[in-house]
Amino acid sequence: MKFWLMTPWTSASDMMVLAQQAETLGFEGIMGADHGFIPQQMAAGYPYSDDGTPPIHGGLLYPDVWTTLAAIAAVTTTLKFSTGVYVLPLRNPIEVAKATANIACLSDNRLVIGAGVGWMKEEFDVYGVDFTRRGQIMNECIEVMQALWQGGYVEYHGQHFDFDPLQINPVPSEPIPLLLGGMSPPALRRAGRYAQGWLGNGNTVEEMASILPQLQAARVENQRDDQAFEIILALKDNPSVEQIKQLQAEGATGMVLGFPDSHAPLADKQKMLTLLGQYRQQF
Repeated sequence: MKFWLMTPWTSASDMMVLAQQAETLGFEGIMGADHGFIPQQMAAGYPYSDDGTPPIHGGLLYPDVWTTLAAIAAVTTTLKFSTGVYVLPLRNPIEVAKATANIACLSDNRLVIGAGVGWMKEEFDVYGVDFTRRGQIMNECIEVMQALWQGGYVEYHGQHFDFDPLQINPVPSEPIPLLLGGMSPPALRRAGRYAQGWLGNGNTVEEMASILPQLQAARVENQRDDQAFEIILALKDNPSVEQIKQLQAEGATGMVLGFPDSHAPLADKQKMLTLLGQYRQQF
């Protein structure tokens, strides 16, 4: 089982320190959260709380993910780094492909992109992106990025992105892995079609019993079930070690661990990270 450290609402400088410690403790990688901004008012629409109330506000830290991950790359040597998750449909895929290709080149291919369609309509309204079509836009973003990462001139003619041959350089020597989030049937089908893995978000053990076969069915449908595929758990309700090991036997390959208090001082997080490192040794 591979373990990732999730560090939302943490400054870039603190993430750099925690990344070095996580690398020493044998973690697979570290993840940061993404939002371009937080509006003062948000309608209830958060899919991972019982009443839809978002657990965020404008006072929380959301450092730019790409500059932060580049900084982490500079102070680590083996640790991977990712986004949990990047709201991809909000952004231009050419810009994202270029930024991430550069980070992959700088880090010897240690970048993993965690991406999702997003849930906050206010973000899409400000960016001028149609919230109702974010799934379609997401698909085209992935297709554009994966084509550009291969190198050479690329042209694309879709409903949302349309351009004649163009090229980005540098490109990574290996494809950048994608972890796609989301629990809806379209999200799970998208992961099976495009991604190298799936990233959970506050799921129960019971929910995973339904999600795992849907992911497998999507991979079979797209004739990708013979390819490596990461399933990264992010569980709630404090499951037992035995329950997690059962999910591992059913196909889970990794798990996200975080801090009980994401707002704690750095010194407290470092102490907790040592305990998380001891916890991961049970697997």
